[in-house]
Amino acid sequence: MSIETLSISVRIGHDHFPTEITAGRHALGADEPASVGGTDTGPTPYDLLLSSLGACTAITLRMYADRKQWPLDSVTVRLGIERVHAKDCDECESDKGWATRIRRVVELEGPTLSEEQRRRLAEIADRCPVHRTLTSEIRIAG
Repeated sequence: MSIETLSISVRIGHDHFPTEITAGRHALGADEPASVGGTDTGPTPYDLLLSSLGACTAITLRMYADRKQWPLDSVTVRLGIERVHAKDCDECESDKGWATRIRRVVELEGPTLSEEQRRRLAEIADRCPVHRTLTSEIRIAG
């Protein structure tokens, strides 16, 4: 991957810790809470990570329901994250270091959605590209 194909730019200056993010023609920010020395002017990096998963999940479900012409009125995705010692994690493969748990709750609005449609949408939620990326092996090249 060449430097020209890198589409996200992140910049931080001397001020703790407001960060400018450019994604194509879009600008947003990140920060840390005041309790850890930030100025709380934007979401934390973990908030942005969870937002990516939530947005991808919602968009994937909207696209699927639209393609099937199902009566899905709206999707709300609520997320949380915690880090636990791997040795305290019953479902983890390793007992060394830390394990990260992301909790995702998907709420589907559509009073005429059948139980079968709801079940299928729950399956499709795990197929969004960001979910697949987060649950696959990841290498970061520097």
